[in-house]
Parts: sequence; structure tokens; C-alpha cells
Amino acid sequence: MSQVQQPVGPCPIGPVVDLVFGRWTTHVLWTLGHHGRLRFNELQGHVQGITPKVLTERLRQLERDGFIARTYHREIPPRVEYEMTALGQTLVPVFQALTTWSDEHLDDVRAAQRDYDRER
Repeated sequence: MSQVQQPVGPCPIGPVVDLVFGRWTTHVLWTLGHHGRLRFNELQGHVQGITPKVLTERLRQLERDGFIARTYHREIPPRVEYEMTALGQTLVPVFQALTTWSDEHLDDVRAAQRDYDRER
């Protein structure tokens, strides 16, 4: 008797990947998780290659999603700081796990890519 295969549902991490692993989003989150509270220019300095426009867009989206908090200080000149929220901090172990995986396996991936490319 053959077994009937149940259809596989949607990937349960798909929505998280869309939220956290978009272009530049991970860079911003990792930087704030690693360095703590930063001003806009400090953050931009740590995320090499990001334009001010894109950084502003990412910060607004991350604030909307609840991962970061924006604090406006009424000073002359005004000062704005960004930091991870408690929800954002829950991603730090995920980033640490990915860093560990990268340290342990990224060279293997690159070797597999070279082997694949050499065979083609």
C-alpha cells in the first residue's frame, strides 16, 4: 500500500525572511545590535555603501515593524538616535547563530561553488 503524501504548507520562515533579510535590512539590524544606539550618520558610516535615502527607508520600515526605536531630541541642532527595541533584540541570537554557521561553513560553500563552476 502506498502512502499518500500530504501537501507541504508554505515555508514558516518566509514572512520572517521578508521582514529581516531584505536588502540592507540585515546590515542595519546587525549594526544596531552590535554597536547599540547610534545617530543617523554614525549608522551610515557603519553600513558601507548605503545611501541616505535607502537608510532612511530601511529605518522607517524597521521602526514600523517594531524592531527599532527612533528617539528625537529637541536640541539645536536636533539629534535623532536609533536603537533596537526589545523585539529587535530577540534577533541578536539569530544573527549570532548565522555568524557561527558562516564561520564554520562559508569556506565549504565557496569551495562547492568553485567546483561547480569548474565542471561547467
